[in-house]
Amino acid sequence: MNMEKMWSNLVDYVTHAGVNIVLGVVILIVGIKLSKFIIGKIGKGKGFAKLDKSIQSFIRSFLKVVLYALVISSVAILWGVPTASFITVFTSAGVAIGLALQGALSNFAGGLLILLFKPFKVGDFIENDGVSGTVKDITVIYTILTTKDNKVITIPNGTITNSKIINYSANSTRRVDLTVSASYNDNIEEVKKLLTTIAAEHPKVLADPAPLVRLNKHNDSSLDYNFFVWVNADDYWDVYFDLLEQVKTEFDKNGFSIPFKQIDIHQI
Repeated sequence: MNMEKMWSNLVDYVTHAGVNIVLGVVILIVGIKLSKFIIGKIGKGKGFAKLDKSIQSFIRSFLKVVLYALVISSVAILWGVPTASFITVFTSAGVAIGLALQGALSNFAGGLLILLFKPFKVGDFIENDGVSGTVKDITVIYTILTTKDNKVITIPNGTITNSKIINYSANSTRRVDLTVSASYNDNIEEVKKLLTTIAAEHPKVLADPAPLVRLNKHNDSSLDYNFFVWVNADDYWDVYFDLLEQVKTEFDKNGFSIPFKQIDIHQI
């Protein structure tokens, strides 16, 4: 009789445990799919669409972490982890996890600072920690950049907020700064006039602020001129490369030379 009762209890336990395991797996699968559905539904909302893309990206990432955590917690409780014990363990582990994830928490805080102070947003071209690119995404932990040659760079948010950020897209216009070298034999005023003409004839160079051409330095083998022009931010690289080519072409046409470094030796 005792054996029959033990066997019956064992069958009941295994059956109950099996049902809980299957139910837990179902909740896990459905919960993850439901979380994705909720995040997608929020993302399609009219109010959400009005938010800045940087905030949208951060909210999606944050919701994913929170909803997944709730699903996993529900499954753990179903599988027999008491609520009080679960909370106690979670709280106790919080300190250890916090110490282990100091970097992640720092990056999370960095993400909040980026959204709060907005040093850049999705779509801006920035430079940070020696790398540059267009901001593709701002997540809870990382900011993702795409470089000019289509490489993807992932930077921890904490690194970004703790170092210098150069935002090339913050203003609608930028200044193209070139240094043009000419021979000591070339007339200074004629060189300045030619560079001013090159700037004036380029369709993407802005008239206001006016281009600046000034003699900057008496170099060992050349006179160096500052050649500054203002352009719309999106036209920066087109104008930069165009001017480099046009200066060489126009110098050749007008008999001006771009000298290479040389040393004069006088024999006594």
